Amino acid sequence: MILLRLALKSLRARTLTTTLTVFSIALSVMLLVGVDRLRDAAQAGFSGTLSHTDLIAGARGGDLPLLLSSVFHIGNAANSISWDTYQHFAHHPAVAWTIPISMGDSFHGYRVVATDDNFYKHYQYHRTKSLEIAQGRTPEALFDVAVGSEVARHLNLHLGQQITLAHGIEEKSVLNHANTPFTIVGILASTSTPVDQALYITLLGDEAMHFGWTDGTPPAIGEAVPKLDPSKLKVDEVTSFLIGTKSRISTLYLQREINTFKPEPLTAIIPAYTLQQLWSLLDYADTALSLVSVAVLIVGLLAMLIALYTALNERRREIAILRAVGVHARQIFLLFLLESTLIAAAGTALGIGAVYAMLFLLRGMIESHTGLPIALVGLSLRVEIYAIGTIVLAALLGLIPAARAYRNSLVDGLNAR
Repeated sequence: MILLRLALKSLRARTLTTTLTVFSIALSVMLLVGVDRLRDAAQAGFSGTLSHTDLIAGARGGDLPLLLSSVFHIGNAANSISWDTYQHFAHHPAVAWTIPISMGDSFHGYRVVATDDNFYKHYQYHRTKSLEIAQGRTPEALFDVAVGSEVARHLNLHLGQQITLAHGIEEKSVLNHANTPFTIVGILASTSTPVDQALYITLLGDEAMHFGWTDGTPPAIGEAVPKLDPSKLKVDEVTSFLIGTKSRISTLYLQREINTFKPEPLTAIIPAYTLQQLWSLLDYADTALSLVSVAVLIVGLLAMLIALYTALNERRREIAILRAVGVHARQIFLLFLLESTLIAAAGTALGIGAVYAMLFLLRGMIESHTGLPIALVGLSLRVEIYAIGTIVLAALLGLIPAARAYRNSLVDGLNAR
């Protein structure tokens, strides 16, 4: 305890040098731990976005684009699926429920998703949570729209407000559906998933919005626009659909049946498996960032070593006085070793604390600006290994100035220089 108090007073006597050294280690640890925690937070957020959905089916194409466009609203689907094909699998004996999804429009850059009541009944996230309506109700009429919590907050939307949707997914589109304004009838409760970043209409509402269009093209200027007749509306196609099977055993068989469906080329994916493919692709970037972080950490520890070593000449008289009052050379050795360990421990604790503070404070901003879900995650075994490794490595580096201090003689310290 005496050595600990002595080490703390010694570090306090060199406040500026100690503070700068602690901050250099803290920044290094923050980068190293931040990469790990951000990766795990993103994985947990992505994995929690969709639960209890066994398959996602869409037009023939890549697995990742289908997952990203259908669930995370990133990118576009390769093509659409005919309504007849969707109905074929919606009534399949192995299927418990389906959620049709049709996309292609937006509102101030936020995706518009056309779906049906199954979306509000069967969509689950974070394992067992279901969607809830915070205000109002779900869309029922042709021009009803429900908005995600983040959309409502960011654009200051409220119930009863009329909005004009735009064709395409650009934030500013020249093709607006001004003739078919939608009325906000519901605001969804926050989910911290991409659900918060979208607006939801009915499938027939999507058809009504594009009534009179040909192959995704509006009527030409001056061309007569047919009067909307709700009785003539019918759903022709959807972008993709989510599937919940009656048993896990039938999932693989159904996936194979969808992938080999002859009337129309389709792709069916298992969301959890496709997410694993995504993480495996990102492993290279994660490894590269981790190596850079380790290099920065080593630089920070070397800065600590330089600070302690260069201070030896200034502390020779201090060491000599300690020896003169009876402090053993071994205790001088332990004093320097303890100082390097305390600096590393303080920097490590500060770095880890800063990572979690930033993750907590910036989580909402990351989700609102990128739509990427970020979950709050606790300490992992890897972080604990990083922390222990940093302190142990600092202690090992501290052996160098400690050994030098050990060799400094009393006479050498008292001699005037």
